[in-house]
Amino acid sequence: MLIIMDKRERAAVFRNRLQAGMAQTGITQSALARQAGVDRSTLSQLIKDDGARLPNGQLVAASAAVLGVSADWLLGLSDRPEQAEDLVASAISMTQAPRALVDEKIFAWHQEAEGYKIRHVPAGLPDMLKTDDILRWEYAPSLGKTTEQAMGASNDRLEWMRRARSDYEIAIPLSEIESFARGDGYYRDLSSDLRKPQLEKFRDLHAQLYPALRLHLFDQRKLYSAPVTVFGPLLAVIYIGQNYLVFRDTERVAAITGHFDELVRTASVSQRDIGTYFDQLIATMG
Repeated sequence: MLIIMDKRERAAVFRNRLQAGMAQTGITQSALARQAGVDRSTLSQLIKDDGARLPNGQLVAASAAVLGVSADWLLGLSDRPEQAEDLVASAISMTQAPRALVDEKIFAWHQEAEGYKIRHVPAGLPDMLKTDDILRWEYAPSLGKTTEQAMGASNDRLEWMRRARSDYEIAIPLSEIESFARGDGYYRDLSSDLRKPQLEKFRDLHAQLYPALRLHLFDQRKLYSAPVTVFGPLLAVIYIGQNYLVFRDTERVAAITGHFDELVRTASVSQRDIGTYFDQLIATMG
């Protein structure tokens, strides 16, 4: 949003922020004038003048570059002193994602957002709610001996969720749940002896932890979602395979939150019918 000021007020903001930038970096007027390539007396007059005199664009840009701040901040057009590239770097980042989504980075984000609502669309079924048998089946081929560690971490996350003050909303495509129940596609090698207890665990955990835990089952034919987690108003994370794409700027976090909320609004199974839905799936397995 544009900050409206008269010329005298903007000149005062420039003087104050220029001096604040110099104090922060420990640079003198003489050094600033030399490094910015401006006349020393011109700079001195700008700082001492309490009128409405404003610098030209070249002086503002050069001073901002030397002080490591943005020209917009010096002129009172922004409340953020960071330069544009630094703002982008802090707002959007990419971090490596291990095969198991129960890694320490994810847990650190959960801890950072403790007390806020956490919204999650998993890449498949939510690791935190999986049985040990399903975790072992899924991660043993890629993790080998560390599979047991992943299982322990998953169980630890569930226990942490039980104790934390955060509410969890997890949106899962109906097609993922139903493919799992049938044992086809990705789950074709998984026996019903392993699949049935998993469906029972989903049903039972939802009943035990509701409303702190809510499962939302949505139809991907109506609304698609990539794997994403929103940690309250703090950050939103999109899982792209080998990396997480992390957003911390308010606008994108709000947009991704809005997307999740739309998944909730269009969910095909109401919260009161979740238990019945899983009972019916389990019944089809015999």
